Amino acid sequence: MEFDPVSNRVIGLMLEVHRELGPGLLESAYPSCLAYELKAANIPFESEVPLPVRYKGLALDCAYRMDFVIEKSLVLELKSVDALLPIHDAQLLTYLRLSGLKIGLLVNFNVPLLRQGLKRLVL
Repeated sequence: MEFDPVSNRVIGLMLEVHRELGPGLLESAYPSCLAYELKAANIPFESEVPLPVRYKGLALDCAYRMDFVIEKSLVLELKSVDALLPIHDAQLLTYLRLSGLKIGLLVNFNVPLLRQGLKRLVL
């Protein structure tokens, strides 16, 4: 699987987090550690980015939040689940569509090897 340079850098940081923490923690632990790594690597990011739903010209706050937006171009959706399901793909694709961004990474930290829990989606 080939990735763009931004995705490659972020995947390297996620690998570091996964090496340190391993699988099995609550989902909330991983974003905090990844934010630390992104800051240390001087990679611009936003976390818990609000995402309004646009309906007939209105921006409705429906409580959607993107876990991370990296360098205003890459959406990260982090999970810690038994297995990624089609609904997780649909969630990330919806975030891409609503945000206007084109590339997203869906990451499940609850796997023995992080590459087993990594999916790249392009809108």
